[in-house]
Amino acid sequence: MGLPTLEFSDSYLDSPDFRERLQCHEIELERTNKFIKELIKDGSLLIGALRNLSMAVQKFSQSLQDFQFECIGDAETDDEINIAQSLKEFARLLIAVEEERRRLIQNANDVLIAPLEKFRKEQIGAAKEGKKKFDKESEKYYSILEKHLNLSAKKKESHLQDADMQIDREHQNFYEASLEYVFKIQEVQEKKKFEFVEPLLAFLQGLFTFYHEGYELAQEFTPYKQQLQFNLQNTRNNFESTRQEVERLMQRMKSANQDYQPPSQWTMEGYLYVQEKRPLGFTWVKHYCTYDKGTKTFTMSAAETKSGGKVNGLVTSSPEIFKLKSCIRRKTDSIDKRFCFDIEVSERHGIITLQAFSESNRKLWLEAMDGKEPIYTLPAIISKKEEMFLNEAGFNFVRKCIVAVETRGITILGLYRIGGVNSKVQKLMNTIFSPKSPPDMDIDMDVWDNKTITSGLKNYLRCLTEPLMTFKLHKDFIIAVKSDDQNYRVEAVHALVHKLPEKNREMLDILIKHLVKVSLHSQQNLMTVSNLGVIFGPTLMRAQEETVAAMMNIKFQNIVVEILIEHYEKIFHTAPDPNIPLPQPQSRSASRRSRAICLSTGSRKPKGRYTPCLADHDSKFIHNVSYLPLCSFHQWLLARMDRDGVPSLCLPEAGNGQQGMDHLMITCSVHSLWGTWHWPLLEDRILSNKSCSGSVQSLASIDAKDTPKAALNPELPPKMRRRLRLDTASSNGYQRPGSVVAARAQLFESAGSLKQTSSGRQAKAMYSCKAEHSHELSFPQGAIFSNVYPSVEPGWLKATYEGKTGLVPENYVVFL
Repeated sequence: MGLPTLEFSDSYLDSPDFRERLQCHEIELERTNKFIKELIKDGSLLIGALRNLSMAVQKFSQSLQDFQFECIGDAETDDEINIAQSLKEFARLLIAVEEERRRLIQNANDVLIAPLEKFRKEQIGAAKEGKKKFDKESEKYYSILEKHLNLSAKKKESHLQDADMQIDREHQNFYEASLEYVFKIQEVQEKKKFEFVEPLLAFLQGLFTFYHEGYELAQEFTPYKQQLQFNLQNTRNNFESTRQEVERLMQRMKSANQDYQPPSQWTMEGYLYVQEKRPLGFTWVKHYCTYDKGTKTFTMSAAETKSGGKVNGLVTSSPEIFKLKSCIRRKTDSIDKRFCFDIEVSERHGIITLQAFSESNRKLWLEAMDGKEPIYTLPAIISKKEEMFLNEAGFNFVRKCIVAVETRGITILGLYRIGGVNSKVQKLMNTIFSPKSPPDMDIDMDVWDNKTITSGLKNYLRCLTEPLMTFKLHKDFIIAVKSDDQNYRVEAVHALVHKLPEKNREMLDILIKHLVKVSLHSQQNLMTVSNLGVIFGPTLMRAQEETVAAMMNIKFQNIVVEILIEHYEKIFHTAPDPNIPLPQPQSRSASRRSRAICLSTGSRKPKGRYTPCLADHDSKFIHNVSYLPLCSFHQWLLARMDRDGVPSLCLPEAGNGQQGMDHLMITCSVHSLWGTWHWPLLEDRILSNKSCSGSVQSLASIDAKDTPKAALNPELPPKMRRRLRLDTASSNGYQRPGSVVAARAQLFESAGSLKQTSSGRQAKAMYSCKAEHSHELSFPQGAIFSNVYPSVEPGWLKATYEGKTGLVPENYVVFL
């Protein structure tokens, strides 16, 4: 029940009921006053907490800004560049959020605290002052009234008249004070409805504006997040491949002789103990020594191990450089130390006695220095595999394998990724390459399963005496794809392929043509271009010297294979440009990181939105992927299979042999699944859901001259055939011409021109189309669209049909 109304007429009577109703107002006013005090206190604590949070976030973002990623190797892939720069982009994003929070905090006192305090002091305070005046006048009036009533009637008339006038004045004062108090206390009760609530509304408006800014930033962050997710998945995928190779190398090193001398710029290098003369005798000091046989230069640097020291506890001195004159083994009976030998140098008189770690180690030093000790052959670290040759039998085997795969197994999940049983693979190889077997021996598909055949094909290519892309051109291929110039990478690989021996190029042509077909079925087999690169990069290319540094280049080998697949027609069916310069080694340049995908450059727009450099702030992306930890990427993928977050390809309605084509979707990249091998879980879901959701590849576009000349589906409109070729070629985020990143950058660079030509036009449908998602339009053949203009999604237009606005395929309409 609400507060009772106070009538002004009741102030004159000043009845007990009036006093009781007035007390109700006073109690409510005091309760409001206490509540406002608590609210101001809590609001101040909230603002303080926001300020502390903002400071913590700024400190966190500064830590992200200051950290610098360093990658192994002399070059970085575009994936690694984007990952290395991601922390700085995260920092910029957080700073943008904190800008809005800082504005909220700065305005909070003026918007919330000050108005509430003002209302409490001025309005409620004025009502309290009115109460004091009312109580004072009330007490004074009733005191004088009591005295007045006690006057004797025998008093003089003049005295009584003065008393009557005085009581009238006091009553008037009391009445006026009562009226003013009643007016003020009811005024405050009414004012609190808006003067108390308005500051809260303004504060919440500021708070929700801050939250909305976060929402806007999240929308603008989405395309960058998606690209970075794929960069991370590609890097994880490359890591798995590289780790396996490095681990195999480590195991071979473990089984090798401990005194094996790895490839080095020096003829021999390692630790030796040097005998040095001291006042009280001799001492042996550990040195790191190198020797170059060509120049006969011997260097040694004293190396002292100290606990807690820097450089892993090893402190080295400046090297001493000598010119070797002679070397001879030290006789055992001439010194009480083992494994010793003497050298003579031009810079010192006398001999220098050195001690090796073992007898075999001493032999290696003596051999390198032409010492008087028998020369021993360096121990072989790796036993050679059974050698295969690029001959007629090999060509026949590869062709038969390809025919078998394309006939019955090109859509099998994990094709080439899932290996066969080793014993079966070896039996297949022994059968085919047995000296008694004919060169054109067929592969019995009833005997050999698909995994055995694909593993046999890979095994043959890996066991070639020289890799298919040769040792000679290996470094040139690697250097070519390390270039910053996207187009040069393709042109250089094109030129290098035509430098391969004729047989090598012919075999490579056969294989890559097959891999193009495999990638076109990636919706079923999940073998995207990127995944095929991971499989066949180490298969077709390998360094002559197996070192960790060479293993770190596997990621670039994968990219070479990706370029071969994506640009197959151009590379194998056209002549290379004779003016393309040969690849030259490049040192890692810090400036390359300026090429990384980024969220922000320059100042923010006046309206305060955080504008990414990859997209106009008004651009709306169809992809709405919720970020999950990368270790849970497979869960994210499976969840996407049940959502309509990515546009599908609208194809003509079924008919004339096109059954089953109306649900073709854009290929989804699943790099983390390749690394973690959750095939059973994935297979069950994919087989029950054919419309696998897409990846950022839907943003890509390719040049018509780089597409295969053969029609992939003659019944589709030309532009749709072109898009179908694109959608089946996955990218690993490495910025190749026609790749996702390059296409996206090109798309957003031309955003301005899109806007200039986006005036609405009319168009007519050449084909009927059924929408797969809510943001697409369904329409019959001959439908007339209005307000047609380009969409930020390549290959799609925005149009209005029958009052509904949505996306339509660009190649399904003609402008009127």
